[in-house]
Amino acid sequence: MPIEEFIETGFPFHKYLGVKVDKIGEDSVRLYIPFKEDLIGHAESAMIHGGVISTLADICGGFAVWTRCERSDFVATITLSVDYLRPAAARDLYAEAKVRLLGNKVGNAHVVIWSEGEPDTPVAEGRGVYNIRRRSK
Repeated sequence: MPIEEFIETGFPFHKYLGVKVDKIGEDSVRLYIPFKEDLIGHAESAMIHGGVISTLADICGGFAVWTRCERSDFVATITLSVDYLRPAAARDLYAEAKVRLLGNKVGNAHVVIWSEGEPDTPVAEGRGVYNIRRRSK
């Protein structure tokens, strides 16, 4: 299964949110979640819920680290920190993660999140630390 398909359909929660792959590099990943009304945080606002933002940051950071691993390796979140900078408009939500540090057992990624059409205006930034469990060959 291609990595794009694995990210989009290999995890029931990703399918539920509608996570889509925009771009994958050797140490970076760009994902997005297409907007739907269910992602709004409060019925009287037109802003994406903060939990959706942090979830996208976590998924994106983890897969950025995984791009530097073997396909059979397992990556799990140790720590995730998200700084919310401004409300996320009711549009598609994008995130791009880049690997900052990669060891044998731990990887670190920086994530920037923005609303569709505003890549230079981040709504949040995240930092994730991920455990890497290497599979024996």
